[in-house]
Amino acid sequence: MAPDPGRLRLRNATRAVLGIGSAVVLCALAGHTLAAAVTGGLAALLALFTVTDATVRDQAVTTAALPVAGFPVLALAAGLHDHPAARGAALLAVVGLGVYARRWGPRGHSLGVFAFMTFFIAQFLHTTTEQLPELFAAIALALAASSAVRFGLWCFERGTAPAPAVQPPTGGTGLARVTTRQAVQATAGGAFALLAGQLVSDQRWYWAVGATWWVFVNTTSRGDTLVRSFRRVLGTLIGLGVGVAVVVPLEGAAVPTAAVVAVCTFGIFYTAPVSYTWMMLSVTVLAGSLYGVLGVLDTGLLVLRLVETGVGALGAMLAVLVVLPVTTHATTDGWIQRALRCVHACRRPTRPPGSRSWRCCWGAYGCRSPPSCTR
Repeated sequence: MAPDPGRLRLRNATRAVLGIGSAVVLCALAGHTLAAAVTGGLAALLALFTVTDATVRDQAVTTAALPVAGFPVLALAAGLHDHPAARGAALLAVVGLGVYARRWGPRGHSLGVFAFMTFFIAQFLHTTTEQLPELFAAIALALAASSAVRFGLWCFERGTAPAPAVQPPTGGTGLARVTTRQAVQATAGGAFALLAGQLVSDQRWYWAVGATWWVFVNTTSRGDTLVRSFRRVLGTLIGLGVGVAVVVPLEGAAVPTAAVVAVCTFGIFYTAPVSYTWMMLSVTVLAGSLYGVLGVLDTGLLVLRLVETGVGALGAMLAVLVVLPVTTHATTDGWIQRALRCVHACRRPTRPPGSRSWRCCWGAYGCRSPPSCTR
């Protein structure tokens, strides 16, 4: 019931279903295995969901760069599958670097998310090194298919000025920089989730680390992270109930499961901007559907996902409370100061040396959508 000006959420969610569906169909037509088709579909979902640059051109460049970040990480995860200690250390390194990459704006954020999720997918599908060539081909094909829909068939952003993704204030150096502190926090929370998650299950421990990771995505303060942790657990709990009622009885049947996956994909994109709880409900049911297709779904697995999610959320909460906390007050004050500087800069235009025309120095502080400047 949340407002949807211009039906932007509706169009974005519909396009996502079309783009991801096209990617999966093309992977199937190309003769890829079920695991490769699932990998391609998830890659298309990530590309459509996480790439949020301010212009269509920048979005296309970021999408093209995703394999550069994802392929080496996928190969690393597959190679370390039988070496738990090294695998855990590598995953924590990917977590820290992925969050730290947010300092380079939306593109760094997208590449960091894609790198982490390729490691996650390798654990989800128990990827081996022998599967890598096929998975690389499936990901490339899926990104091409989803990009054809996003930038060609249905590029409704062209000619408009879409709002950029919210990024934390980037002032300061070293540990004074928010992104650096969050990278340390995410690594610490991920380490807790990794150890505690393995105690819960030595097969599905990665759900805990994944929960910690996603709690840190698009958060900028301690309070923001705590609220997001609660909403993630709540959405997973509700999704568990829906999964038991809807997904488990399907027993992996292809056609009805595909319909559920399409509805869940739509739900992820349609609800994400307004409700993290509703988005997590859709994610949980989608994950259950994928497990059903892979033939390993039962009620116990869904309950295990809830427990691992709780462990991951707890890790994130402990990290933001204990490790280099970034208070909500400090973050809010930073945004207020930035807004005031933007207004001040707009009201006092400057004239470049040697030029007879005035220009607005709105962009000097990273402000978006400058107004027209007069001579």
